[in-house]
Amino acid sequence: RKVADDWGFFLPLASHCAVHAVMTLVIVMLVNPAMWWLCFVDGAIHFVMDRIKAGSRYLGRFRDRDKPSYWNALGFDQMVHHLTSLCVIWFLANPLT
Repeated sequence: RKVADDWGFFLPLASHCAVHAVMTLVIVMLVNPAMWWLCFVDGAIHFVMDRIKAGSRYLGRFRDRDKPSYWNALGFDQMVHHLTSLCVIWFLANPLT
């Protein structure tokens, strides 16, 4: 079993995603505090996407920077992060309540 496949990734990744979630919370609280829950959505999506990107059984198996598969995996990761941010912005501009 490879080291990358154990649960050693969990705390560093959770910490990384918590920073993003807290920053989302700061922005949400300034714009529309009723939408506080968006920080958890952002954090969860960030966690899942980064795990998929880095996991050796998932997109993390594409590590050769000279091949398109690496850049496609990285691009997909960034697209998901940007779309998540755009959805947060959309919800702030168009609240459900």
